[in-house]
Amino acid sequence: MKKPHGRKTKQKVGKILAGSHRETAMEMLMQIPDEQLVGHLFSHFYHKNDLVKFRSIAAMGALGSRMAQKNMEKARIVLRRIMWNLNDESGGIGWGSPEAMGEILGQSPELALEFKSILFSYLDPDGNYIEHEMLQRGVLWGIGTYLKLSPRDLNEKIKGLLSGYLHSFDPVKKGYAIRALINAKCFDCSIVPENIVTDNHRIDLFNGWNFYTIRILDMALAWENHKIFA
Repeated sequence: MKKPHGRKTKQKVGKILAGSHRETAMEMLMQIPDEQLVGHLFSHFYHKNDLVKFRSIAAMGALGSRMAQKNMEKARIVLRRIMWNLNDESGGIGWGSPEAMGEILGQSPELALEFKSILFSYLDPDGNYIEHEMLQRGVLWGIGTYLKLSPRDLNEKIKGLLSGYLHSFDPVKKGYAIRALINAKCFDCSIVPENIVTDNHRIDLFNGWNFYTIRILDMALAWENHKIFA
C-alpha cells in the first residue's frame, strides 16, 4: 500500500519536471528525500509526454550520482533496479532505463567501473542484447550519453556495433548512433554511408532539459565543428 503522501509527492515531482528551468527544478527535486524521489522518477519514465520522460531520466542521473557519493550501496540498488527493468523476467519493457543508466554512469566514475560493461552489453548480440526495436533507441541514447564524459571507454567492438546503426532505416537510431560516435570523438573514423551526409530526416534530440530538432546530415556536419551532443 502506498503511503498517504505518495500520490501528492508524485504529482509534485511531475509539476517540477514540467517547469521551464533546469537548475530550479533540480534544486526543488533535491528537497525531496532520495528514497522517495527514486520511485517517483522511475514512474515518470513511463510518462506519455516525452519531454517529462527525458527530464525524469536526467534527474535520475543527478540523483544516482548524488546517492553514490552518500551511500554507494543505495546507488547500486538503483542500477540493479534499472537492470531488472530491462530483464525479460521483469514482465515490463523498461522504458527509460538504458537512458537513465547512461546518465548515472556518466556522472559517477565509481559506478561506471562496475556497470559500464553491462550498459554496453545491451548493444552486443553476444551479451545482453536488447531485441525490442524501440528500446534499442534507448540503449543507443544511453551509451551516447555515457560516452560524452568517458569517450575513451568505447572499445572497437562497440564502435563497430554503433557504426552498424548508421545503416538503420530508423532515422532516430541512425541519429542516436551518430551522436554516440561523435561524443566518443571517433565519428570520422567510422565507415560512414554516403546517404548520411544527404539525409534530410529530422529527429528530436534532448539537450538536458528541452528538445531541439536537427537533420541527420547536420548531425554529421557537426563533427567538423568539433561538437559533442548533450
